[in-house]
Amino acid sequence: MIFKVFYQDSALEVPVREKTKVLYVEAESERDVRTKLSPFNYNIEFIQELAGAHLEYEKQNENFKVTENV
Repeated sequence: MIFKVFYQDSALEVPVREKTKVLYVEAESERDVRTKLSPFNYNIEFIQELAGAHLEYEKQNENFKVTENV
């Protein structure tokens, strides 16, 4: 499954909407996503599973790239 992760670079800073970044991760579950990203110390705001038409829509985005080395 592909998940879209909304995050901030540092878990130590207060979240600011304008600094929110997006990352696409292939994982088995939301828990698996959190496990894979834990070494990076991101402040994860939201994790969304992508499937069907929503996944196809996201693939059209020029920034769509599934992170491989997590």
